[in-house]
Amino acid sequence: MDADGDLAAMSPDALPLHTLVAARAHLPTLARLGLRNWGQLRALPRGGLVRRFGAGLVDALDCAYGQRAEVYPWVTLPEVFDVPLELSASVETASALLFGARRLLAQLQVWLRARQRGVLALELLWELDARRSNALHVDAHHRGGAQGRLVLRTAQATQDMQHLARLLGEQLAQVTLPAPVLYLRLRSLQTQPLAGESVSLLPDDVRHGDSLHQLLERLSARLGPEQVRCVTQHADHRPERMQRWHAAADTPGAGGSRGLSSAIKSGAGCAHSTGAGGQNDSENGEKMARYPTWLLDTPLRLTVHEGSPQYEGPLTLLAGPQRLESGWLEGAAALRDYYVARSAAAGLVWVYRERLGATACWYLHGLFA
Repeated sequence: MDADGDLAAMSPDALPLHTLVAARAHLPTLARLGLRNWGQLRALPRGGLVRRFGAGLVDALDCAYGQRAEVYPWVTLPEVFDVPLELSASVETASALLFGARRLLAQLQVWLRARQRGVLALELLWELDARRSNALHVDAHHRGGAQGRLVLRTAQATQDMQHLARLLGEQLAQVTLPAPVLYLRLRSLQTQPLAGESVSLLPDDVRHGDSLHQLLERLSARLGPEQVRCVTQHADHRPERMQRWHAAADTPGAGGSRGLSSAIKSGAGCAHSTGAGGQNDSENGEKMARYPTWLLDTPLRLTVHEGSPQYEGPLTLLAGPQRLESGWLEGAAALRDYYVARSAAAGLVWVYRERLGATACWYLHGLFA
């Protein structure tokens, strides 16, 4: 066959009308008009076709012949990721659920990337075999079986499914299934928009290993949230109240690795948050240098000999006094004069003298590393 014959064979004019989706609703009428193919339909006056069959038929012909741009509907993703999975076989150990959960996590990653969001909280639900879960005190589900639930939270919005799979593995290892599992369901509880991350092409700038918040989350999942604690600053001039300890996963303001890093560093200098506003860096640095590295949980009362405080021998006052007056509104007023002192046996220590009461009592409050 020559080239002209090939072009004629490729022309859509000879295609039957039933191959045009927009014409299928009108096939009986078109057949009575003697129309059998696209070319015959296209040869009719356009105005008459629109009046009788609507503009959709003419638009479909124009798109088929390349005379009109095709408009496709936008893919609309659901606001909440909620996908079930029927397991190929019943699973009797919780750790084995991770195999099916990984498939759901892969779908979650596609959903997150399409919506340009990161997940902060999600839940994994599993449905137990109703025939072997009669004695369970759990809610009934729509399939008649009992249900278990595991909630997973992250400190920073993420699309890292490998990290989420490790967290799920740590938590599933602590779960005992009372009956085999037949179905899984993964559902997002909280997400937030995820900003793009600029990645360096230089190999030395590529970060290796887990970030700080990922490490803390894994430890919290393995050891329990109350076993991994983080310190945060608190607005109070009294050194013993300048910080508060929380579970690392629930630390306020620690939504990312930077927040967790700053929270942990604030514990290294327990009283470093008292720099006065308006001072320059040198004045703040000089003032912070007078705070100890370690505070005692309860100040230790010192003996006084001939007006000099004693701690493993006489103390030599080196700097001070640093006067503190706070706590009036709470009914726990603190009036103290702090000093940096040297002990021949213990080195540098932080002591204060109470200015309340008839006698001046001395206390050891901190140690310098």
